[in-house]
Parts: sequence; structure tokens; C-alpha cells
Amino acid sequence: MKSIISLPLTAAVMLGITGAASDNPPPSAGSRPVAVTAQPASEKMKPAKSVIEIWVWGGPSHLDTFDPKPGAPREYNGGYGEIPTNVPGITVSEFLPKLARQADKFSIVRSMTHGINAHETATYLMQTGRMPGGGVTYPAIGAVIAMLKSRDYHGKLPPYIALVINKGRFSENGFLAERYRPLATGGNPNAERFQVDGFVPPGNFSEEQLLRRNQLARDLDRMGREMSGHPVLDEFDAAGEDAWNVMQSNDVKAFDLSQETPEMRDKYGRNFLGQAFLVARRLVQVGVPYITINAPGWDSHKRHFETMKQRTAEMDQAFAALLEDLAEKDLLDTTLIWWTGEFGRTPKIDWQEPWMGGRNHHGKVFSTVLAGGGIKGGVVVGSSDALGIGPASRPVTPGNLLWSLYELAGIDPAGKLPNPKGLDITILPLEGRDGRLVELYKDPEYKP
Repeated sequence: MKSIISLPLTAAVMLGITGAASDNPPPSAGSRPVAVTAQPASEKMKPAKSVIEIWVWGGPSHLDTFDPKPGAPREYNGGYGEIPTNVPGITVSEFLPKLARQADKFSIVRSMTHGINAHETATYLMQTGRMPGGGVTYPAIGAVIAMLKSRDYHGKLPPYIALVINKGRFSENGFLAERYRPLATGGNPNAERFQVDGFVPPGNFSEEQLLRRNQLARDLDRMGREMSGHPVLDEFDAAGEDAWNVMQSNDVKAFDLSQETPEMRDKYGRNFLGQAFLVARRLVQVGVPYITINAPGWDSHKRHFETMKQRTAEMDQAFAALLEDLAEKDLLDTTLIWWTGEFGRTPKIDWQEPWMGGRNHHGKVFSTVLAGGGIKGGVVVGSSDALGIGPASRPVTPGNLLWSLYELAGIDPAGKLPNPKGLDITILPLEGRDGRLVELYKDPEYKP
């Protein structure tokens, strides 16, 4: 019998490998109600293997990122302008010079709209395609994709990883099992050692030292030896053994940024956000189906431009590096990326005290960026009006956006969604289908 006091019990709990029953395990192959099918090799476009969600927590200003308004009065654009990108006719804010050179790799939706100005409600709507209420908490897109891709995912890490914290606005797994809740890594990717809760042991121990400590724990486990064969303790031991194997696996090395060259780390930016983006690329390389980078700090009610100059500089460098890096490693076409907040920010700046140049919540129109995973680069969908107050053309709802993301991940949004209440529900409400972003698909005839 293995030691019941062995080291990696936290990992065992996080991975859900104790064999505990779930109220909604992944559907079996014979009865699976949701289509998750790759296209034949002859098709031009194949489903994305991984999804990276860049959640710009708090709501980024569309005027100061991907929908600049240089012709608007200063009380709207703050006196800041636009710069050309490497795609003729497309401009972005002057705060994004590095992304401007990567515009051929991403597309911009400038007419996202839902009209909600409350963080919690807007987050839930952007993540689930539904308004809250009715006594049912639906799962976020990350949890659904993690569940439906788990059948074909054989990695050692959880199928849904959040860098480094969860959104906290609602339970992202909704009514799905706990194993589909995102693993929030904790820690600081820019630290000398990225300490991931439950997967990277504390302290600067060498592999040899960890092996010796684990063996010592086994040797001291007198009770475990005397009670060998007890079903509960045997299950407990098996979980610890599996967790130890995970901690020793190559997949866990995705968190070890010391394996990257100093030049590559500098390229992403030697800061918290930049190194989180680099970890995301490494998680794609080990096949994790869904990765969220939760980037806080964009809720700029006060002194907006002081905040923006720091936030956009880090985001510009990290996002541009990720796009270029994935493309160079031939991973961009199989990695779907979406960048968004729960809403935008008010176009008109509040210069009065105490805001001193702040922007507030604005759900009437904002911007979202898509890249990789079957998305055409260098395209703009929709537009906002001259001041960025509302949509001027091609309004896009959260349901339209999520419908497209599911399809590009190889999942039919009209498929039935398993749930413990036995409700006859689809992954998304069907009204999202008509406005999906097919103009961005590399192969417009693609169907999941």
C-alpha cells in the first residue's frame, strides 16, 4: 500500500481523480447528445484543438484599443489617435503599436452589444449566452468545452485552466461537475518560480529531493502498511499516487518558464501579464483544451488614461508576442483565441472630480478580437457610430459570438446540454445561430 501521507494530495483533489461519483459525467460515446466531431482530413478547416480566452476583466475601452475615433472631440478620444496596421484600411489605437504589426493574424468585431452595464450580469451573459435567472446557473463556455473535449484529451493537467485567478462573478462550471470548474493556478508567473497550487510543490526542491521526501513518507506510514487492503484507504492512496505521477509528468513542466530562453521571456514582457501569456502558449503545447487569462485592472472609472497607458502597454506586448509565437510554431491555426471584456467603457470621458478623466461601464457597444482556430485575419466586422456610443452596422450579440466560438471548436451549439435537472436544453439558445460570425470563418461552408 502507498503512503497515505504522501505529498501531492492537493493535486489529487483538484484533478478529481479519487473516483468520486459525478452527477453529470461526460456522456458516453454511445449516447453522447452533442456533436464534437473533427472534419475529414480533406476539409480546409479543422476544429480548434485549444481555446485561449483573454478576459479583459472590468471592461476595456473600445475607443482606446480596437475602435479609435480620431475625428471625435477630445471629450471622447482624450486627444489620442489611431495608427495604421499591417492590413491596409484597418487602424487601431496608438496605444497598440505591436498589435498593429500583427493585424493580419486577428479580426476585430466592433459592434458587440448587449446593453448591460453591471459586471455580474454582463459577465454571465458573455460567458453563457443567457441572462441569469430561472433557478438554473448555466456553465460558461470554458467548462462546456472542457467537458466535451475531455473524451479526446489525454493530458495530465485539468482540461480547463485559469491564469491565475477565476473571474469570481459566478460559478463557471454551473450545473456541471466540479471537475469542469477552471483550475485557478494562483501564484505569479513572473516570479523566479511559478508556484502553481497543488501541482508545483512549495520550496526550491530538486527532483531528487522530492523523490527522497516521498519515499520517507512511505517508509514512515506504519498505519498504511497495517491497514493495507482497506477500500477507503486504498482509494486514498491511489489518488495520491496518481497525483504524484501528475506532478512528475512532462505536462506539469508547462508551468516551468525556466525552460524558455531569456529572449523569449523578454518578448512577452517580464511582468505578471506577459508571463501568463507565455504559460498559456506552453499549455497549448501540452494540449490543454481551454485556457483563460484573466487580466484584471481595466475597470477605469478614475484617471482612465493613466491606467490605460500601463495596461495597454503590457497587453499590447503580450498579445502580439502570443500571436507571433503561435504562428511561428504552427499552432495558430489549431488554437482559437478570443479577447474581450464583459462590456466596454463610456465614450464620453468624465473629467469632473472625483473621476478626473474616467470612463464608466458601457454595454451598448464594444469590441472583441478573434484570432487563430479557423478565423480569417485582417477583417473588421461591424462598426460603431462616429462617437462610439452604439452600433452603426452589423450588431453582434454574445449569443452570436459564442455560437461562432463553439462551432470553430468543433462543437454544435444546437446540441443538447447534459444537466442534472433533466432539462431539455441546448448548449446555446437557438436565436444566436442567425448572427454567427461566418464572415470570419476561413471556410464559410464549415459545419461542426
